[in-house]
Amino acid sequence: MRRRDLVTLSGSIAAATLLRPLAVRAQQAAMPVVALISGRSRETAVGLAVEFRKGLSQTGRTDGQNVVVEDHWLEGHYERLPTLIDDVIRRGVAVIATPANSPATLIAKAATSTIPIVFGVGEDPVELGLVASLAKPGGNVTGINFFASEIDAKRLGLMHEMLPKADRFAVLINPANGTTAGATSKALEQAARVIGLELIFFRASTSPEIDAAFAAIGHERVDALFVAPDAYFAARAAQLGTLAMRDRIPASAFSRENVEVGMLMSYGTSIADVFRQVGIYTGSILNGTKPAELPVLQSTKFEFIINLQTARSLGVDIPPTLLARADEVIE
Repeated sequence: MRRRDLVTLSGSIAAATLLRPLAVRAQQAAMPVVALISGRSRETAVGLAVEFRKGLSQTGRTDGQNVVVEDHWLEGHYERLPTLIDDVIRRGVAVIATPANSPATLIAKAATSTIPIVFGVGEDPVELGLVASLAKPGGNVTGINFFASEIDAKRLGLMHEMLPKADRFAVLINPANGTTAGATSKALEQAARVIGLELIFFRASTSPEIDAAFAAIGHERVDALFVAPDAYFAARAAQLGTLAMRDRIPASAFSRENVEVGMLMSYGTSIADVFRQVGIYTGSILNGTKPAELPVLQSTKFEFIINLQTARSLGVDIPPTLLARADEVIE
């Protein structure tokens, strides 16, 4: 090969190498962008991100091929939401997805009436003002209602059945998530009056505040702990489980993450299923369906999980009837 040909060939290769990243970036820029916003931490929600993408794939949408999914993990810092949502709206994302994130859903709803929003909320979406009705949402918002607040009373009842001598319960809520905290408090106060239980509320929205709350709970000599449904508490599952075991307090949570690391029990909707369903609706909207045409779904998959190892450690004798009703028993 002549030197001139070599130089020309080398120049062509160099040009192609430079152009390839530009082509890739141009291709990605042409793809619709989905902003996935979660209150959890990235480390504790890897499986949930996978479920969301599984839902997308059921509609023919694959991250990196014909859609770009931006993961935004708040780690409980709900105060970041206004700035984050302003940014994704300014950049004109195709869909805002907020599975298991009521604060993000409400802020996004208030900020845009044009960009589609697919939510997962534990409260009644009609009462929250997100949709006109479950069957006909109207507007740019739809999603799934997973009944977090509605089943608080049932979880308290399961705890009372498991701990029949317990009558003084601590309740840990996250004041940074006021919507869920308020709904949980209301549901539990009503249920406690019927059952005849005393509730003492504690608040925490940071790791040091969780430590302080457990110190205060210890002084109150409660019989059990009810952890309110909240994405941040799911993200802090290891801390909560460690403290509950340290203080030898029977504790329950909404999410399975908490019981897997040492809490006594959990009862709630399958959050993995919520993320997958939100992914399906997100893909449907990307494919041309209007949010107003997608009825709000209601969760049908619930999980009752008991950590039998923790029960033995605490000296709690689980009634056989409860063991038989559990969806999973951790030995």
